[in-house]
Amino acid sequence: MKKLNPDKLYVEFRNSVTLTDPILGRKYTLTHSDITSNLFLTLDLQFAYDKINTMRDEVVAEWRMNNGCLFLLVYVYVDSQSDPVISISALRNEIFRRELPLALEAIIYGDRNFFVSHPNLDYASICIHFDSIYPEYNSFENWGTPRDYK
Repeated sequence: MKKLNPDKLYVEFRNSVTLTDPILGRKYTLTHSDITSNLFLTLDLQFAYDKINTMRDEVVAEWRMNNGCLFLLVYVYVDSQSDPVISISALRNEIFRRELPLALEAIIYGDRNFFVSHPNLDYASICIHFDSIYPEYNSFENWGTPRDYK
Protein backbone atom coordinates (compact mmCIF):
# COMPACT_ATOMS: atom_id res chain seq x y z
CA MET A 1 0.00 0.00 0.00
CA LYS A 2 1.21 3.48 -0.83
CA LYS A 3 1.56 5.81 2.12
CA LEU A 4 0.05 9.27 2.13
CA ASN A 5 2.38 12.17 1.47
CA PRO A 6 0.70 15.05 3.38
CA ASP A 7 2.53 17.59 1.20
CA LYS A 8 0.53 16.32 -1.79
CA LEU A 9 -2.87 16.61 -0.09
CA TYR A 10 -4.86 19.81 -0.57
CA VAL A 11 -7.95 20.30 1.61
CA GLU A 12 -10.80 22.73 0.96
CA PHE A 13 -13.68 23.46 3.35
CA ARG A 14 -16.82 24.86 1.76
CA ASN A 15 -20.06 26.44 2.95
CA SER A 16 -20.92 25.72 6.59
CA VAL A 17 -18.44 22.88 7.10
CA THR A 18 -15.83 23.77 9.71
CA LEU A 19 -12.82 21.92 11.08
CA THR A 20 -15.12 20.25 13.63
CA ASP A 21 -18.78 20.40 12.51
CA PRO A 22 -21.25 19.19 11.39
CA ILE A 23 -21.09 15.41 11.67
CA LEU A 24 -24.28 14.44 9.83
CA GLY A 25 -24.32 16.08 6.42
CA ARG A 26 -20.52 16.25 6.22
CA LYS A 27 -19.51 15.06 2.76
CA TYR A 28 -16.09 14.32 1.31
CA THR A 29 -15.03 14.40 -2.32
CA LEU A 30 -11.53 13.09 -3.02
CA THR A 31 -10.03 13.55 -6.47
CA HIS A 32 -6.48 13.37 -7.76
CA SER A 33 -4.14 14.40 -10.54
CA ASP A 34 -2.51 11.58 -12.51
CA ILE A 35 0.22 14.02 -13.58
CA THR A 36 1.29 15.41 -10.17
CA SER A 37 -0.08 12.67 -7.88
CA ASN A 38 -1.68 15.45 -5.82
CA LEU A 39 -4.84 14.60 -3.90
CA PHE A 40 -7.67 17.10 -3.52
CA LEU A 41 -10.14 16.71 -0.65
CA THR A 42 -13.24 18.87 -0.55
CA LEU A 43 -15.48 18.93 2.55
CA ASP A 44 -18.95 20.33 2.06
CA LEU A 45 -22.63 19.73 2.73
CA GLN A 46 -22.87 18.35 -0.80
CA PHE A 47 -20.48 16.42 -3.00
CA ALA A 48 -18.12 18.62 -5.05
CA TYR A 49 -19.46 17.66 -8.47
CA ASP A 50 -17.48 20.53 -9.96
CA LYS A 51 -14.29 18.60 -9.07
CA ILE A 52 -15.40 15.32 -10.66
CA ASN A 53 -14.08 14.54 -14.14
CA THR A 54 -15.30 12.20 -16.86
CA MET A 55 -13.01 9.38 -15.66
CA ARG A 56 -15.21 9.09 -12.56
CA ASP A 57 -12.29 7.90 -10.45
CA GLU A 58 -13.20 10.00 -7.42
CA VAL A 59 -14.00 8.68 -3.97
CA VAL A 60 -16.94 10.27 -2.19
CA ALA A 61 -18.03 9.69 1.39
CA GLU A 62 -20.50 10.96 3.93
CA TRP A 63 -21.43 10.43 7.54
CA ARG A 64 -24.68 8.52 8.00
CA MET A 65 -26.61 7.12 10.93
CA ASN A 66 -28.20 3.67 11.16
CA ASN A 67 -30.00 2.44 14.30
CA GLY A 68 -28.40 5.25 16.31
CA CYS A 69 -24.86 4.43 15.15
CA LEU A 70 -22.78 6.74 13.01
CA PHE A 71 -20.84 5.25 10.09
CA LEU A 72 -18.88 6.56 7.14
CA LEU A 73 -20.43 5.53 3.84
CA VAL A 74 -17.91 5.59 0.99
CA TYR A 75 -18.99 5.34 -2.62
CA VAL A 76 -16.88 4.38 -5.64
CA TYR A 77 -18.18 4.32 -9.20
CA VAL A 78 -16.95 1.13 -10.85
CA ASP A 79 -19.19 1.42 -13.93
CA SER A 80 -22.67 2.13 -15.25
CA GLN A 81 -24.97 1.28 -18.14
CA SER A 82 -23.00 3.71 -20.31
CA ASP A 83 -19.71 1.78 -19.96
CA PRO A 84 -20.75 -1.88 -19.97
CA VAL A 85 -17.41 -3.53 -20.85
CA ILE A 86 -16.75 -6.11 -18.13
CA SER A 87 -12.97 -6.06 -18.61
CA ILE A 88 -12.92 -2.31 -17.93
CA SER A 89 -15.09 -2.83 -14.86
CA ALA A 90 -12.70 -5.54 -13.62
CA LEU A 91 -9.73 -3.22 -14.05
CA ARG A 92 -11.46 -0.27 -12.35
CA ASN A 93 -12.53 -2.52 -9.49
CA GLU A 94 -8.94 -3.71 -9.05
CA ILE A 95 -7.58 -0.16 -9.10
CA PHE A 96 -10.16 1.11 -6.59
CA ARG A 97 -9.40 -1.76 -4.22
CA ARG A 98 -5.66 -1.14 -4.47
CA GLU A 99 -5.91 2.65 -4.00
CA LEU A 100 -8.76 2.80 -1.49
CA PRO A 101 -6.56 2.48 1.63
CA LEU A 102 -4.63 5.57 0.48
CA ALA A 103 -7.89 7.40 -0.23
CA LEU A 104 -9.24 6.58 3.21
CA GLU A 105 -5.97 7.66 4.80
CA ALA A 106 -6.21 10.97 2.90
CA ILE A 107 -9.78 11.57 4.07
CA ILE A 108 -8.97 10.77 7.70
CA TYR A 109 -5.74 12.80 7.69
CA GLY A 110 -7.29 15.70 5.78
CA ASP A 111 -10.08 15.92 8.37
CA ARG A 112 -7.88 15.13 11.38
CA ASN A 113 -9.15 18.07 13.49
CA PHE A 114 -12.66 16.69 13.12
CA PHE A 115 -11.54 13.32 14.47
CA VAL A 116 -9.71 14.98 17.38
CA SER A 117 -12.97 16.80 18.24
CA HIS A 118 -15.04 13.61 17.87
CA PRO A 119 -12.77 10.78 19.08
CA ASN A 120 -15.67 8.30 19.22
CA LEU A 121 -15.76 8.43 15.40
CA ASP A 122 -12.36 6.71 15.30
CA TYR A 123 -14.34 3.51 15.96
CA ALA A 124 -17.21 4.09 13.52
CA SER A 125 -17.59 1.59 10.71
CA ILE A 126 -16.42 2.47 7.23
CA CYS A 127 -18.77 0.94 4.67
CA ILE A 128 -17.78 0.93 1.01
CA HIS A 129 -20.29 0.71 -1.83
CA PHE A 130 -18.62 -0.48 -5.00
CA ASP A 131 -21.24 0.55 -7.56
CA SER A 132 -21.34 -1.66 -10.66
CA ILE A 133 -23.89 -3.09 -13.05
CA TYR A 134 -22.06 -6.42 -12.74
CA PRO A 135 -23.01 -8.45 -9.64
CA GLU A 136 -19.42 -9.63 -9.11
CA TYR A 137 -18.23 -6.01 -8.72
CA ASN A 138 -21.32 -4.48 -7.10
CA SER A 139 -20.82 -4.87 -3.38
CA PHE A 140 -21.25 -3.26 0.02
CA GLU A 141 -18.31 -4.02 2.32
CA ASN A 142 -17.01 -3.12 5.76
CA TRP A 143 -13.47 -1.70 5.53
CA GLY A 144 -12.72 -1.22 9.21
CA THR A 145 -12.74 2.06 11.12
CA PRO A 146 -11.05 5.47 10.72
CA ARG A 147 -8.58 4.39 13.41
CA ASP A 148 -7.28 1.74 10.96
CA TYR A 149 -6.20 4.50 8.53
CA LYS A 150 -4.38 6.82 10.93
